[in-house]
Amino acid sequence: MTIILLSICILITMIHFGYYTIVFNFFNFTKTSQKANNNIPVSVIVCAKNEAENLKNYLPYLINQKYDEFELVLINDRSYDETADIFETYEQQYDFVKVVTIQETDYFYGNKKYALTLGIKAAKHDCLLLTDADCQPNSEYWIQEMANQFTQNKEVVLGYGAYQDIPKSFINKMIRYETLMTALQYFSFAQIGIPYMGVGRNLMYSKTLFLKNKGFHQHIRVMSGDDDLLINQIANKQNTAICFDENAHTTSPPKLDRKSWTTQKRRHISTANLYKPLHKFLLGLYTFNRLLFWLVLPASLIYVDNTNYQLIIAGLIAIKLISEYIVVGIAAKKLKEKGLVLFTPILDICLLFFQLYIFIYNNIHKPQKWS
Repeated sequence: MTIILLSICILITMIHFGYYTIVFNFFNFTKTSQKANNNIPVSVIVCAKNEAENLKNYLPYLINQKYDEFELVLINDRSYDETADIFETYEQQYDFVKVVTIQETDYFYGNKKYALTLGIKAAKHDCLLLTDADCQPNSEYWIQEMANQFTQNKEVVLGYGAYQDIPKSFINKMIRYETLMTALQYFSFAQIGIPYMGVGRNLMYSKTLFLKNKGFHQHIRVMSGDDDLLINQIANKQNTAICFDENAHTTSPPKLDRKSWTTQKRRHISTANLYKPLHKFLLGLYTFNRLLFWLVLPASLIYVDNTNYQLIIAGLIAIKLISEYIVVGIAAKKLKEKGLVLFTPILDICLLFFQLYIFIYNNIHKPQKWS
C-alpha cells in the first residue's frame, strides 16, 4: 500500500513539474518581439453600460494614444446614467470618435455580445482592438504595441489586462495572482500552438475573421464569453500572437470584496465547459492535479511510517514549491506583477479551493443572466 501511495505522489509531482517546467516556460522563455512599427489602421472598441464615472477617468487615455490612424468606437449598451451624454460630447469634439447606441430588445436582453456585434459591424477598420470602460492603457503606445503584432498572418493578438495593486489587501493579492496565473496559462498555450482564450480588457482580432466565423453566433445565448469563447473558436497556431510588453498592458480597478469578486468569477468560470475538448482536458488536468497534490502528499507524509519514504515525499513537496517559486517569479517579473511571489503557496492553495467552491456552486445554482 505504501509503495502504491508513493507512486501516486511521484506521478502527481511529475505532472505538476511538467506544467511548470515545460508548458509554462513556453511563455517565460519568450522574448519581446522587436518588430518594426506597424501603421495598420485600428478601430478601438469600448462597450459601456452605466459606466459614466469610469468613462470620465479612462476615456482621455484612449483619446491621447500616439498612433497615426485609429478610430474610437464607443458602444452605449442601453445605459441610463450619463454615459450617453459623455459619448455625445466626445463624438462632437473628436472626428475619430464614433458612437453606436444600442436599443432595448427582449431577445438579447442583458447580452453584451449583441452590443459588441453592432459595434464591430460599425467599425470601419479591419483591425479591432477591444478594451473595457474601466481599463487604463499603461502608456500612450498601447495601440502601437498591440498593432505591431498584428501582421498578415497574425489576426489575433492576446494582451495582458492587469488589476491595480491595493496594499494590505489579501483579496487584491488573490485577484492579481489569479490574473497572473491565467495569463501565464493562456500565453503559454498560445506559444505552444493551442491558444484557448484571451481577455476582453486587452484583445485584438480581425473584423474579417470575426465575420467569417459568424461572430458570437455559436454562443450568443451564453451571457459571458465575449472574449474567451470567441478566441476559443477563432484562434489557432497560425493566426495567433501574444503581446506582453509593459507599454501594451491595461490596468483596471479590481473588485474590493469577496462577494463581488465571487460573482465576477462565477460568470467567468461558467464558460469553461464550452471550451474545445483538448483545452478542457489540459486545463482540467492542471487544476485536478493541484487539488490532488494538496490532498494526497501532505496526508501521505503523515500516513507513512517509513523515514525514507517520508523524506521522498518531503522532497516531492519541495520540488513543487521550488518550481512554483521560480516559474511564477519569472512570469511575475515579465508581467510587472510585484509583491505576489513571496505568497505563492498560500495564494495557490486559497485560489484552488476558491475555484473549487465556484465550480460546485455554479453547478448547483445556474442563473439565467448575470448582473
